[in-house]
Amino acid sequence: MSRDVTELNVVLAVARRRGFRAAALELSMSTTAVSNAVASLEARLGVRLFHRTTRSVSLTEAGKQFIERIGPAVAEIQLAMEEAGGQNASPSGSLRINCALGAALMIFTPILHRYLQRYPAMTLDIVTDGRMVDIIGEGFDAGIRVSHSVPQDMIRVPISREIPLAVVASAAYFQRHAPPQTPEDLMHHHCIRGRLPGGLPSGWLFVRQGEEFTLHVPGPLILDSPQLMLSAVRHHMGIAQIPRWYVENELSNGSLVSVLAPWLQPMPGLSLYYAGRRHIPTALRTLIELIREVNEVD
Repeated sequence: MSRDVTELNVVLAVARRRGFRAAALELSMSTTAVSNAVASLEARLGVRLFHRTTRSVSLTEAGKQFIERIGPAVAEIQLAMEEAGGQNASPSGSLRINCALGAALMIFTPILHRYLQRYPAMTLDIVTDGRMVDIIGEGFDAGIRVSHSVPQDMIRVPISREIPLAVVASAAYFQRHAPPQTPEDLMHHHCIRGRLPGGLPSGWLFVRQGEEFTLHVPGPLILDSPQLMLSAVRHHMGIAQIPRWYVENELSNGSLVSVLAPWLQPMPGLSLYYAGRRHIPTALRTLIELIREVNEVD
């Protein structure tokens, strides 16, 4: 790859990652080499592309215009090089994915770990975030979310089928409190609630006679991580509604007890999504192929 294209890739990485060090990690370069590449290009252009402080790096107005113009062209060059190298070539480089923490845990072994075993030259950069982000604007190659949350203008690849929910507490908790027989009985229990990305506690989802409804349960503990919720359940602090796959082993050995099963219906499954484009980069294409292989999703 010529020096010009290399420098353009460096500038795009710095803009995407908002920093020289992060860009260096993505590109497997030294921070000094990244800084020198940017400085060299700025010198030849006669314009400053980035504002630099000890705490942050941001694009200048000229830099924003430059990135908007070169981004699509550099992407086409990279795609052309991949195609010239052969569609069956083993991918290398970095694939940056945004997803919720629970989703990353759910697919880590069956997909992400297997992907790295199959393609050892790849680096998966997984950023977990409870909020929905603009994957294009924040420099991600793809996102993973519950299927109904995927933006309509994105291409969606199903990863999993529906995700069963469970309402659970420890056996010790139910020795002290009568298990609820209906969702409304939860109003008299200590419920461990999750937090929506906007900051409010999330309601619990139930179904009655085929109709979905949301119940805003009470409880002294609001958490933003299923792992923390599960820890609280294990410490006999209350009842939680959580994806069943988290607790299968503990339900099997009896340390946790499931209630209200007839009132529950599954969550939508997970999907990988990405921006539509004529050609899919090899690294992303091979991940999509693995997802379809593992999950037998057409």
